[in-house]
Amino acid sequence: MLKIKLSQMTPNPLQLNIECASGELHALVGPSGSGKTTALRTIAGLNHAQAGKIECDGELWFDANDVDGLTTVLSPAKRSCGFLFQQYALFPHLSALENVCIPLYNSAKGLTERKVIAQQWLDRMGIGELSNRMPHQLSGGQQQRVALARALARSPKILLLDEPFSAVDAPTRQGLYQTLAQLRKDLNIPILLVTHDLREADLLADRITVIDQGVGLQTAAPQILFKRPRNSRVAELVGISNMFEGVFTAGKLSWNNSTRIFDVVDKGKIPPSTPVAWVIPADGLSLHTQASTQSIEVTVEQISTLGQIAVIELRSTEGSHVITWEASAAEVKRLSLELGKKSHVEMDGSKIHIMPLRPINDPRRFIS
Repeated sequence: MLKIKLSQMTPNPLQLNIECASGELHALVGPSGSGKTTALRTIAGLNHAQAGKIECDGELWFDANDVDGLTTVLSPAKRSCGFLFQQYALFPHLSALENVCIPLYNSAKGLTERKVIAQQWLDRMGIGELSNRMPHQLSGGQQQRVALARALARSPKILLLDEPFSAVDAPTRQGLYQTLAQLRKDLNIPILLVTHDLREADLLADRITVIDQGVGLQTAAPQILFKRPRNSRVAELVGISNMFEGVFTAGKLSWNNSTRIFDVVDKGKIPPSTPVAWVIPADGLSLHTQASTQSIEVTVEQISTLGQIAVIELRSTEGSHVITWEASAAEVKRLSLELGKKSHVEMDGSKIHIMPLRPINDPRRFIS
């Protein structure tokens, strides 16, 4: 189990509270400069926070507070971390085998045993036959496998991955995903993954923490995060397209610039007449050729076809809201959708999720 609670105001803000169990893969996502890599470097001991605590497998690695200052700080060499970087960071003058041997030099093992262990890890990465090649003789995916073998060679207690797949092509990335999935089963250690790719986080992670300006805004399983973001800033950062504003009072949600009122579950957490942001998932939308008492008239503004999937932008007649709808190419044909054509959208109020409305420059957006 990895437990992290960090607090730092300057020079780079960092407010994080994360737990990652053995065998769990926890992703950190957020915009560039949000503090994702700083968090990994702090865990590894390459940076120090002003206050907080880092504990791994029952061992205290870092402890500091505003009163006593630093009370415990293990050096990076004494923290059992495997760290995999985006740009491989292999030594160009050493072979693949020699690169993997590097973290084993401080152990009590002799040269022969170190080489045996390094070769075993290269075998597990599926590149055992490339052990004598120099980095420039390896493809990007092969270099990343060498780097991963090196990160794991000394049997670390945690594995830190800093956008490790962003520099390789899609087929290579898929192969690395499969390797990582298998390693998760075998290693049973906490894994922290920094990524800017939300699809990657959704595919690989058990839980995701969204970071903005050094602050952890929400931690949740992917299926919860993408359907029930904590506030409007989280919804924006995870790319939820159908986000709108309105006013919520006792189970009734109005829609700004519209007479439409939705019945939404009231959990008793939002005071009456509160301005809110709200989102609706794709499965809460349906499109029809005929109007109904529950439908909203829209005009087709754009159709983007991606293979068998089409993304349609619709603009409501009342309120001029833009609604994004995804469907199969066959569904688009069945509805005879074309630019400028009128259609009718129904929204399932039971699937609407409301949340606090926080402007981007309002520090209160960090409050749930």
